[in-house]
Amino acid sequence: MKEMQLKYGCNPNQVPSRVYLKDGELPFEVLCGRPGYINLLDALNGWQLVSELKKATGLPAATSFKHVSPAGAAVGLPLTDTLKKIYFVDDVELTPMANAYARARGADRMSSFGDFIALSDECDKATALLIKKEVSDGIIAPSYSDEALEILKAKKNGNYCVLKIDPAYKPNPIECKEVFGITFEQGRNELPINDDLLADIVTDNKDMPESAKRDLLISLITLKYTQSNSVCYVKDGQAIGIGAGQQSRIHCTRLAGNKADIWWLRQAPQVLNLQFVDGIRRADRDNTIDVYISDEYEDVLKDGVWQTLFKIKPEPFTKAEQKEWLKKNSDVALGSDAFFPFGDNIERAYKSGVKYIAQPGGSVRDDNVIETCNKYNMAMSFTKIRLFHH
Repeated sequence: MKEMQLKYGCNPNQVPSRVYLKDGELPFEVLCGRPGYINLLDALNGWQLVSELKKATGLPAATSFKHVSPAGAAVGLPLTDTLKKIYFVDDVELTPMANAYARARGADRMSSFGDFIALSDECDKATALLIKKEVSDGIIAPSYSDEALEILKAKKNGNYCVLKIDPAYKPNPIECKEVFGITFEQGRNELPINDDLLADIVTDNKDMPESAKRDLLISLITLKYTQSNSVCYVKDGQAIGIGAGQQSRIHCTRLAGNKADIWWLRQAPQVLNLQFVDGIRRADRDNTIDVYISDEYEDVLKDGVWQTLFKIKPEPFTKAEQKEWLKKNSDVALGSDAFFPFGDNIERAYKSGVKYIAQPGGSVRDDNVIETCNKYNMAMSFTKIRLFHH
C-alpha cells in the first residue's frame, strides 16, 4: 500500500488528509481499527524511540505517547513489589515486554490516559492483557502473538488501532515537511546514542556506574523524540518525569521534576495504604491520588467526598511528611536536549534525587553549572550533541 486516506488531519476541519510514500510501500499495515493523523505521528515517533532503546540497552522497550511526545518510556527490567502495586499489576504474570510497558505506562498515568503505545518486540499475551485494562488509542509493534492479537482486536468494541511495523524499514536519509506552504528539508537525526557520548565527565565526581549510564542513555533517546525544550528524569530503567515543549529550560526542569516527585510520592506508605472503595475506576483512582498528594488534598477529605472514594477516611499526607519522603529518592539520572544555561536547573534537579547528568554543554555559564554539580557531588557528562525535536 502506497498511501492511506485518513479521516482528517490534526483537527476535524483539516481535510483532506492522507499519508503516503512517493517510492515504495508504507512500512506498516493496519490489523485493526482506523488510525488518525495524530495516531500515526505518535506511532512512528514511538517506534523509532523503542527501536533505539532496544539497540542501546539490549532490552525490550516500550513507550506511551501522547500528542507527539512520550509520557513514559522504559526497558523491560523486573518490577519491585512496590512498583507492581502502584502500576496496578501486582496480580498478574509479567514478561519482560509486559514489564517494559507497565513501567512506561505507570510513570505518568494521568498523561498516558488515551495513549498510543509502541513496543520494540512482539506483543505477547501478558502485555496485551495489561493494555486491555487501560484507556488507550492504539499500538504499534513488529509482531503480535495470536493470543495477543485476539485480545487487542476485541478492545474498544473492535475499533482499537493495531499497527504492525516492518522492523527492516529504512527511511530516506533526507526528510521534508511543509509549513505555510513552504517545504523544509533536513538530514534525519541518525546520530547513534551510546556510551561514547558519556565519556567526557566534567565534574569532580567521575564515578558513573553502568546502571547510571544505561539510565542516561534512556533519557537521551527519550529526549530525541520529545518536543523541545525537554528534559527527562530516569531511574532504574524507566523515565519517571518528562518535561516537553517548554520555552524555558528551568520551567522544563521543574515540570519534569514535579512529575518525578509525584512518581516517588506514590510509593510512600501514606499512598500505598489508601483503601479505595471496591469497583473504583483506574482513572478515578489516579486522579484521586494526584489530588491527595497535592495542595488540594483537603478536597478529597471533605465529608460527602471521601466516602465515595475510600473505605476509611485517610489521614492527610502533610507537606512536611512529603518533604521527608522525597529526600529518600536518590541515584536519579537526568538528560537535557540542550545545555543548561544556569545552575538553577541543577538546584531543582537535586531536589528530585538527581545524581547523574548528561547534557550537551557549551553554555557561557558552564563553569557555574559544573560548580553547582560539584556542590552536590553529582557526576555530569558533556555529550556535545543537541537533541532538539520539532
